[in-house]
Amino acid sequence: MIFSILKRLPLCSPPIVKLMASSTSLNGGSLSFSSKRLLALAQQLRHYKPPACSLDDEEQIIEEAAGKVVSQVGFQESVTPVAQNPEKFRPKRAAVLICLFKGDAGDLRAILTKRSSRMSTHSGEVSLPGGKAEEGDKDDGETATREAKEEIGLDPSLVNVVTVLEPFLSKHLFRVVPVIGILNDQKAFKPTPNPAEVDAVFDAPLEMFIKDENRSVEEREWMGEKYLLHFFDYEIENKKYLIWGLTAGILIRAASVVYQRPPAFLEQNPKFKFPRVVDKNT
Repeated sequence: MIFSILKRLPLCSPPIVKLMASSTSLNGGSLSFSSKRLLALAQQLRHYKPPACSLDDEEQIIEEAAGKVVSQVGFQESVTPVAQNPEKFRPKRAAVLICLFKGDAGDLRAILTKRSSRMSTHSGEVSLPGGKAEEGDKDDGETATREAKEEIGLDPSLVNVVTVLEPFLSKHLFRVVPVIGILNDQKAFKPTPNPAEVDAVFDAPLEMFIKDENRSVEEREWMGEKYLLHFFDYEIENKKYLIWGLTAGILIRAASVVYQRPPAFLEQNPKFKFPRVVDKNT
C-alpha cells in the first residue's frame, strides 16, 4: 500500500546496548551456544559498531509503494551524502533479520524467503524476513524478529540478536536497518510460511556473498550516477533462486562484517545527491 511519512523519525540506529537489552542479552548469562564458533561469532559481533550518521531535524514527505522491504536498489547510508544536502529526509523506518545458523557442513547460513507470487509488488523475489516498524516496537531487533515470526513462524525466543548493521536506503528512500541474530538450535525452527506473503523459506551460505562465484553484474544509473547491481544465482533442493537488489546489498555487507574481509569483487555504489523533490518514480 502507499503511505506517506508526515512526522519526524530518528535517523540513526539506536545504541546496540539498547537493542540487546530489549532482546535476548548476551550479558545476562542466559544464553548457551551449541558450538564455540557461534559463541565466538556472537562475541565478535557484539563489538561491531555501524558507522555514525547524523542529520538536522527536518521533515520531508516520502512515498513508498510497499510496506515490505524489497527493492531493486539499496545502498549503505554512508555512501548517500544526505547530511550535506539542503533537503533533509526522514524516511520510514524498517528492519530485516539476518538470521544466521551453523549448517550441517559447519558453514554459516542465512535464512531467506521467496515472496508470494500473489504479492502486488516484487512478487516471487527473494528477500530477508522483515518489514516496517510499528509503534509498539521497542527497537529494530523487535521489529525484525516480530516480522520474521509473522512471515515464517520463527519464534523470537529462538533468536539471539547480537548487533545491527549500518542502515540502508532503498530506491525510494525507505530506511532499512539490518539486524543480525543467531539461531542456536536450528532444529527447533520449523518454518511455517504465511501463504499471503511467502512462497518458500530456504537458506544460503553467507560467505557466498563475498565470493566472486555464481555472480553476475549489471551497470546501471540512478540520479546521474553509475553503480553496479549484483545478482547471485543459487540452487538448493533442486530449486533455483536469484538474489539481488537490496537483499544482495545487505548480505554483501553482512558477510563482510562477519568474515572481516571485503568482497572479492568491486561493489561500486553511486555517489549521488538526492533530488529536491522525491517521488515514487525517482
